[in-house]
Amino acid sequence: MSSDSVPAELLAARENIDRIDRELISLLAERFALTHEVGLLKADKKLKALDSSRESEKLAELTALCEEHDLDPALVSELFSRIMEEVVKNHQRLRD
Repeated sequence: MSSDSVPAELLAARENIDRIDRELISLLAERFALTHEVGLLKADKKLKALDSSRESEKLAELTALCEEHDLDPALVSELFSRIMEEVVKNHQRLRD
């Protein structure tokens, strides 16, 4: 299907999706910048990289938000678990 034959409504929806994707990436970068600051604080205070109770609380909070927004909590939990894994790796690198 060439772009000439794509309905305008579909093109508009795709443009909005692309905009949201850019915003998600920007927010993710902002989140990682903040978690970097947290990692520096943890390293300075000799705290563990992983705070499993904080992680559990965060995942429970996100699950509740999924219900409010009609999102699949398993998908969101998987995404955020992966994000948090990366944060912990970064914190471990900063500590070492």
